Amino acid sequence: MIRWRDPRVPPVAAATAGAVAFAVAYLAGSSAVVTGAVAGGVTALIAAASLLIAAVRRTGLPRAEVSAARWMSGGALVWAAGVALRPFAEGFLVSFADMFVLTGTLLAAGGALVATDRKFPPGSALRRLSDAYLCTASIFLVGWVVLLRHVYADTADAGMFTLTLLPPMVALLVTCVVLPPLVTCAAPSWLLGLSGGGVLAATTVAELVTAVERLRGAEPQVWTVMLVPVAFLLLAAAPWGPRGPVAGHALVRHAVALAPLVLVTVAACTMLAHLAGGRAQQPVTGVVVVSVSVVLLLLVRLFVVSALNARLRAQVRTSRRQLRELAESTGDVVFTCDYDGVVREIGPSVEVTYGYRPDQLVGGSIFDFVHPEDVPGIRLAMRAMHLEDGDPAPGACLFACRVRAADGTWRPTESVATRRVGGEDLMLVTTRDVSDEEALRNQVVHLTFHDGITGLPNRSYFEERTREVLAGRTSTNIAVIFLDLDGFTSVNDSVGHASGDYLLGQAARRLRGAVRADDTLARWGGDEFAVLVETGGDAQIAVDLAERLVRAVSQEPFRVADRDVAMTASVGVAFSEDGMPAGDLIRNADAAMARSKERGGRRVEVFAAQMHADAVRRLELAADLQRALIEQQFAIEYQPVVDLATSRVTAVEALVRWWRGSVFVPPEDFLGPAEDTGLIVPLGEWILREACREVAAWRASSWDIGLSLNLSARQITAPRFVETVEEALAESGLPASALTLEVIEEMLVEDADETVRRLSELRALGVRLAIDDFGTGYASLAFLRQLPVDMIKIDPSFVAGLGTDDTLTLLTRTIVRLGHDLGLIVVAEGIERPEQLELLKQMGCTRGQGFLVARPMAARGVDSLMQTSLTV
Repeated sequence: MIRWRDPRVPPVAAATAGAVAFAVAYLAGSSAVVTGAVAGGVTALIAAASLLIAAVRRTGLPRAEVSAARWMSGGALVWAAGVALRPFAEGFLVSFADMFVLTGTLLAAGGALVATDRKFPPGSALRRLSDAYLCTASIFLVGWVVLLRHVYADTADAGMFTLTLLPPMVALLVTCVVLPPLVTCAAPSWLLGLSGGGVLAATTVAELVTAVERLRGAEPQVWTVMLVPVAFLLLAAAPWGPRGPVAGHALVRHAVALAPLVLVTVAACTMLAHLAGGRAQQPVTGVVVVSVSVVLLLLVRLFVVSALNARLRAQVRTSRRQLRELAESTGDVVFTCDYDGVVREIGPSVEVTYGYRPDQLVGGSIFDFVHPEDVPGIRLAMRAMHLEDGDPAPGACLFACRVRAADGTWRPTESVATRRVGGEDLMLVTTRDVSDEEALRNQVVHLTFHDGITGLPNRSYFEERTREVLAGRTSTNIAVIFLDLDGFTSVNDSVGHASGDYLLGQAARRLRGAVRADDTLARWGGDEFAVLVETGGDAQIAVDLAERLVRAVSQEPFRVADRDVAMTASVGVAFSEDGMPAGDLIRNADAAMARSKERGGRRVEVFAAQMHADAVRRLELAADLQRALIEQQFAIEYQPVVDLATSRVTAVEALVRWWRGSVFVPPEDFLGPAEDTGLIVPLGEWILREACREVAAWRASSWDIGLSLNLSARQITAPRFVETVEEALAESGLPASALTLEVIEEMLVEDADETVRRLSELRALGVRLAIDDFGTGYASLAFLRQLPVDMIKIDPSFVAGLGTDDTLTLLTRTIVRLGHDLGLIVVAEGIERPEQLELLKQMGCTRGQGFLVARPMAARGVDSLMQTSLTV
């Protein structure tokens, strides 16, 4: 088997073989017919072989190209067979060899059509066939006038004339059918198709010349018979040439479409000139039939075109009616105008949308109703659309503008303009009123950057505005003020959140009246507000503004839920520094506000670096607290509570201690952060369970001793606090009556209802209750009536003044007497000197604790005390 490694070998071999064929044909016969027949047959075989090899050996070819190569290969073989049989069919009137040649031509034509890789619908196929017939008939008529009429006159045999010319005329008809789609082909196999078309054209010309010369009894010239071998050699090389799609040129498509009309015109002019010259003879039947058929076919085509135009006009009318109905049903304003903006037609919906009657607008310019600021942009868009004449698809553009309605208001609109409407150079414009969408969009933007309760800018807007101001100004000119309403939580709890929101709205109005027009006031969140101040380098401006804000909040009560609510504010001020980010400036103002709140509120604090350090330290301490709770770094010490008359230990108070490694952390340093972060809840639960377990063990050793524990506000308000106490008692076995829970007076004032309810639930369990630091808080004697308290503990500040301060001595005596009258146990705290102990005994105070009585000790110290003596 022969294998070609180089794709250029088959075309080179074909060209070589063709040259050899020409030489052999020229040497083999002396006539042009024999030379052409031999050369044509050999080159046809070469082309067939090349096409078959390409179809079999070349990989990656499209299916259409493979099929086309096979069809053309078969056509070349049949055509070569017909040429080879011609010497044996010379005696026949109609040579059967010509039928082989015609069949080969038809097969090659089919392959050429397959190479175009196009589908021809029935309507398109009939139109192409009629165009081919018109071209063929026109060429025949022109040929008749120029040459064939003389040949016909010399022959004097109409039958032989017709039968001789019939096969080449059929080939001409097939060529006229195939050539138009070939020259406009854009498929990857375009070269193969054009080569097949070249073979068709060459064989048709050769057959026509051969037929005419046969009728004249002459021999065709060499150049004529050599057209076919050259065409077959090009066909043999086509499968090995370049491939790939090409773009069909518009000029070629137009020329192909006009070719039938041009040929018919040329034929008509030729016939008229022939008839007008007086050279007309007796009309030949075939010529008359062809001429009449051309006229009839033209009439049929004209009728078809007229019917098609009528149908298209009906479709256009229907489309316009449907378009008008659709425009009226959508509510959009639809109109047509030229590129100068003159309205040609407009729908009735314009009266509903904008209040104008259609007749008021037709003939006028759209720019009379468009906002002047939007006119230049619309004119530019219309000019760009008008210049797009080379674009085969209609251009369109979308633009927004403001349109003046009949009531004088400017309405935001969105319009879509499409060019080339109908047959005129107009634009179709669809306009929609988007006032509602614009209002909704503005509302969404407003809600995104504004607070819904106060109407002020929100946190996102304030942060973004602070970044913009710091980026555009010198940083020393900027200050941020943070303001927090003191006690606002109690307002929500007492009168409800709706009334609390109403109070925030009143506060926002007061603050807005206090700030300057250039300042940015925002609601930061909750009951906090922020102000961005451009001081112009004078720091006192920001401080004075902060003082005005404090006065604006506290100058008069707020009227909420038919009651007056007095409010104060804690304010912090921070100033920017070179290169300071907006986040740091806002954080500093927040830290200053927190310091103001810690110092009692209703004051202004200016940020200092120490505030940030304290905040960082508190955060680190909170993290260490959580780690210490996990790693069990806490311990419990117990301070005995004794009967002052007998010095007998009656109870112990559990006190938490924290050893961070080898460093002792005082309780006052970590209990506050634990309360703020909420870690006091799990820490208090651990203290409760551990202390109950220890005291229950001591009671099991026949020591009648009680346990006292301090409670914080977060512990009492924790969701399962009462259940936690009940579980700790059950787990340890400690009787509820042996447990005393202590609260300070301030806790009874803040959220009093909820606190009293929780403590009453604990009292129902049998747990005893005590008020710690009695006499220093804000509780009234009414709480002693509402809450079933068992014990009051005198604050150490009263005990410290016994014997040295007559007022404190009198107050202490009054508290002891009040406790006795109410039937309560009175415990004095902070006993450190003997004279204090004696005075308390004289007053009748029954119990006490302090360093003079006994210092706090670990559990093993209490064990030693129990084993040695029950008195201190």
